[in-house]
Amino acid sequence: MGAVKDNKGGVFFVYGYGGMDKTFLWKIIFAAIRAQGEIVLNVASSGIASLLLTAGKITHSRFVIPITLTKESVCRIDPDSDLANLVRKTSLIISDEAPMTILPVVPGGSRQNIVNASLSSSHLWQQCKVHKLTKNMRFTVGSDPSAMEKIMSFSNWLLDIGEGNLGGLNDGEAIAEIPENILINDPCNPIGSLMEFVYPSILENFNIAGYFQERAILAPKNEVVQ
Repeated sequence: MGAVKDNKGGVFFVYGYGGMDKTFLWKIIFAAIRAQGEIVLNVASSGIASLLLTAGKITHSRFVIPITLTKESVCRIDPDSDLANLVRKTSLIISDEAPMTILPVVPGGSRQNIVNASLSSSHLWQQCKVHKLTKNMRFTVGSDPSAMEKIMSFSNWLLDIGEGNLGGLNDGEAIAEIPENILINDPCNPIGSLMEFVYPSILENFNIAGYFQERAILAPKNEVVQ
């Protein structure tokens, strides 16, 4: 906000896992700057992500980024076009899921090749100010205070998994211990055990909409869903 107010310019990277309320943050910043009469462009790497942002557009569409990229690729915006004038007058560009827009694909590349081609290895990264969100708002907002300690413990475990902090020193592969309270320990009927845990007393509650709105089982394949 200070960079926009003082017209300093700059590149900022906000880092956080799912549930950290990144999208909520974008909306607040967008509303605050628009309230001052300034122009903000919201873009995202996919159509679904762009729908979550106010007046959001797909990055490739907004900035005329070619689909097939080479070292000579540029955004083909006509300097005399309305889009060029809009970009010149813009005070802030918010790019949601920015790494997904420029995620490197190195055919047959080693781990080192891929890391060297990533955003954090770019010379632009040295000019970027990184901010990190650490509190999982999705877990904590509206939760029962009596269960807060258990929720925060699970949230921290998820963060440690994402950061690679479990399993000791490793080169990308490690064995992580899963907490006992989220394991399915029934060797005979694991799916039935999971259903009973997520949907207890389902016959008594099947006609209550809120009962199902608060529960879900995610599965990677249709055959598992069936």
